[in-house]
Amino acid sequence: MTIMETAIDRGVAEALETMLTIRTFEEKSAELNATGKVGSVCTSVGQEASAVGVVSTLQSNDLILTNHRSAGHLLARGADPGRLFAEIAGKATGYCKGKSGSLHISVKELGVVLTSTIVGGELSLAPGVGLSLSMQDTDAIAVVFFGDGASTEGIFHEALNIAAVWELPVLFVCENNQWQAFVHRTETMLIQHVSEWARPYGMPAVTVDGNDVDAVNAAARIAVDYVRKNRKPYFLETYTYRLRGHLEPDDQSYVNKDELASWKKKDPIVTLEARLVENGTLTTAELGAMKERVQQIIETAADFAMASPYPSLAEMTTDVYA
Repeated sequence: MTIMETAIDRGVAEALETMLTIRTFEEKSAELNATGKVGSVCTSVGQEASAVGVVSTLQSNDLILTNHRSAGHLLARGADPGRLFAEIAGKATGYCKGKSGSLHISVKELGVVLTSTIVGGELSLAPGVGLSLSMQDTDAIAVVFFGDGASTEGIFHEALNIAAVWELPVLFVCENNQWQAFVHRTETMLIQHVSEWARPYGMPAVTVDGNDVDAVNAAARIAVDYVRKNRKPYFLETYTYRLRGHLEPDDQSYVNKDELASWKKKDPIVTLEARLVENGTLTTAELGAMKERVQQIIETAADFAMASPYPSLAEMTTDVYA
């Protein structure tokens, strides 16, 4: 194995740890919801490779707009899981002082402009963020994450059109997870890949295996480099699957069991673990230690959030626009 191959494998091992952190965080969020300690959360279990593969290619000055399945993007960007737990628990130590819940988190210091619970809401604002960047002396780009459900909204076409016409530095990332709330993708569109809708707007549009973090990362590097250098939009579709329900709690009774079982075999974390152990990048013991380390970090973060105070009444009208 060459030095370069070793470095790449170590990078993939780091990606695995971030993916495990996201998965463990979201499973803990679902557990806290089940015990009534936090409100409903929308998880992105099964989509971790998409978040890590894309976000790991960004610079610190790049800006992110995301949707209701935002934990993966936030954690991949370096968010503190304790402050995220605190936010969804409505605690004062959260990133937005407990005022956003899980559906509206913004983290200015990480360049996370907003989380939108409105389907396609982030798409409506991404061109504005891109326009702002195009008017500044910066090489920063805007990255907007959305699902296949948002791509059936009119704002999807409006956002792509104006970004193309005005040549805005926006990377559109469609995480096509096959489910639009409780409705399957095939019930709302006649195409398999949303990238087919992006190409007519005159921008490069690529679909990649969203369960392969290496493939996502390679495609994202090309996409980010294109937007940064050309100051024009690019469309990246990560083809993946949501393994948990739309909103916790959700028994997924509406999901075809054979389809779910088929996609579970493609679980991005399980397959990557197996690959890294098989090629010798990680030993079984090292993988076990990694999982224990991640579990401890998440448990400590949850304990921090649960022990944190709620905001005082004096905070009710601060940081609020009227």
